[in-house]
Amino acid sequence: MEVPHLVIILEYTAWAIAIAGIAIITWGVIRGTVEFVTIPLQRRKGFPIKPLSITQIRNQVGQHLLLGLEFLIGADVIRTVVEPSLEEIAILGSIVIIRTVISYFLNKEMNSSS
Repeated sequence: MEVPHLVIILEYTAWAIAIAGIAIITWGVIRGTVEFVTIPLQRRKGFPIKPLSITQIRNQVGQHLLLGLEFLIGADVIRTVVEPSLEEIAILGSIVIIRTVISYFLNKEMNSSS
């Protein structure tokens, strides 16, 4: 009788982690957009704050994307533990490979641009 409760807890945990990942990515994109849009305003003479460069903004957004992807992978792993069918494991493997490739190239891009 305890197993269904554990499954429900894990399912809610996976959803919470996935929502956190989505929130991190969304926050990073919004923050990067605001920083990018305000560059011309900040460059006006006498403005007290030095604007971030486009490279710095890209790095910030990239860091948020990488962190958010890690959260989403974690949520997928938890979901697969809850329902470990062969199909679910294959889907998880595909998702992890795709997200790992994306993370690798994002990380490589961020390191080359800094």
